[in-house]
Amino acid sequence: MIRVTETITIDERELHEEFVRASGPGGQHVNKVSTAVQLRFDAAHSPSLSADVRDRLIVLAGRRSTEEGVIVIEARRFRSQERNRQDARERLVRLIRKAAEKPKPRRRTQPTAASKTRRLEDKRRRGHIKRIRQTPSEAWDG
Repeated sequence: MIRVTETITIDERELHEEFVRASGPGGQHVNKVSTAVQLRFDAAHSPSLSADVRDRLIVLAGRRSTEEGVIVIEARRFRSQERNRQDARERLVRLIRKAAEKPKPRRRTQPTAASKTRRLEDKRRRGHIKRIRQTPSEAWDG
């Protein structure tokens, strides 16, 4: 069990790891060993997540999420398979923790009197500048 928050734990059987060859430096070793990790987590069908956390998680994952709601995290930062595996799991946990935070509702506010005055003054100033730039015949016609 992976403890994400006090209320969310994920069973390790929900995670599917596939080890692939990593690109980048590593010399002759890089072509022989599959050190990169591709971690898959089916967020859409996970019993560990509530509906609102699930929805926020899929949105937060962005392009890392498939159409079916599977989150794919690739870790290839380190040269060892175990470190990449830990890195992928930590990134998934961070993502779920962020999704578990309820967004603070936006409270509508009114613009202050000073900001209204500034906006109107800026509009007057812009209009004046534009009138000055016009050719005299255009300014007198319209």
